[in-house]
Amino acid sequence: MPQIIVIGAGQAGSSLVVKLRDAGFAGELTLIGDEPALPYQRPPLSKAYLLGDLPRDRLILRPQAFYDVRDINLRTNAKVTTIDPAAKTVTLGDEVLGYDQLALTTGSRPRRLPDAIGGALGGLYYVRELSDIDAMQPEIRRGRRVLIIGGGYIGLEAAAVAAKQGLEVTLVEMAGRILQRVASPETSDYFRDLHQRHGVAIREGVGLKRLLGGDRVTGAELTDDTVLDLDFAIAGTGILPDDRLAAEAGLSCDNGIAVDDRGRTSAPDVWAAGDCASFPLGETRMRLESVPNAIDMAERVAQNMMGGDRPYVPEPWFWSDQYDVKLQIAGLSAGHDRVVVRDSGAARSHWYFAGDRLLAVDAMNDPRAFMVAKRLLAAGKSPGAATVGDASTDLKSLLR
Repeated sequence: MPQIIVIGAGQAGSSLVVKLRDAGFAGELTLIGDEPALPYQRPPLSKAYLLGDLPRDRLILRPQAFYDVRDINLRTNAKVTTIDPAAKTVTLGDEVLGYDQLALTTGSRPRRLPDAIGGALGGLYYVRELSDIDAMQPEIRRGRRVLIIGGGYIGLEAAAVAAKQGLEVTLVEMAGRILQRVASPETSDYFRDLHQRHGVAIREGVGLKRLLGGDRVTGAELTDDTVLDLDFAIAGTGILPDDRLAAEAGLSCDNGIAVDDRGRTSAPDVWAAGDCASFPLGETRMRLESVPNAIDMAERVAQNMMGGDRPYVPEPWFWSDQYDVKLQIAGLSAGHDRVVVRDSGAARSHWYFAGDRLLAVDAMNDPRAFMVAKRLLAAGKSPGAATVGDASTDLKSLLR
């Protein structure tokens, strides 16, 4: 009986095994995750779950019975230590499992602060796994002082939760502005103003020199020599593709596990999908950190593992919740040379163009702009910049 093993029980891994069964795979199917919980959603961790608005059981993607009925051997709290592509085996402690095909959906891991600047102190938290948030939640109490290190979306979401719960929040971003790597100055300005109106002290162009304290965080020294008294700190300093198992097994890695446009790695019968995988797109290689990519890529890889031969072509979209603002992003803004602002009061959107070509849209409380932009991008259509910038334009008319 053919055997498929999937390592990594997050959104990609769960989607991949389900798609394999739906596509007719009747062999042994094993999904291995190193966390004790059933596969769960990660995005709410830094939003509704941290805020206490979403119960733990609502995070779970599917109950145990779902996997049982489909004869999917789900192994949680199990750590794969080595992969041997030549022998076609994976090792978990003293146990060796054979496979006919292997898929790596190992996701990503937080970029951790060095021990030399306080990275080993208690009271420093990351926003990545369920256990991280469970450990952090008792700290979220009115009047406490927290430093958020990093002004990307994870840092800003954590800042929003802390501010809503009445904490004294300082956020530092070493770059010249928050969201500098992923968004336009217009979007940075929008979210800076939003956070400042909620009492968050944002320090741009300022980084962390070191965290202070004996066993746990009691303060921080910043790169401008400011010293803060703190109760705890949250690091939102980015993530890295978790390609460690793949690299140790000799698989080609390039900003993650390098795959071709079908999801195949450099080793025979080994595939990869999700945050951990980089794939070709045009003349470049890309890695996307998002739930939609994890699901879509995993499902395409599952089809190709079953004998399909179709390339993965992403349709990127993302979202973030901060206070009463839902940000929805369609497309990728890299390479834009202008931003058109559409402002109709409560709803606002920023349209990214390279010349006359639409690249992406940031939509703040503007689901219509997001949906229209998503459809335009999928169809390869670009509206006139003046047209989208006119708040009186009916966006749906752009789809005709």
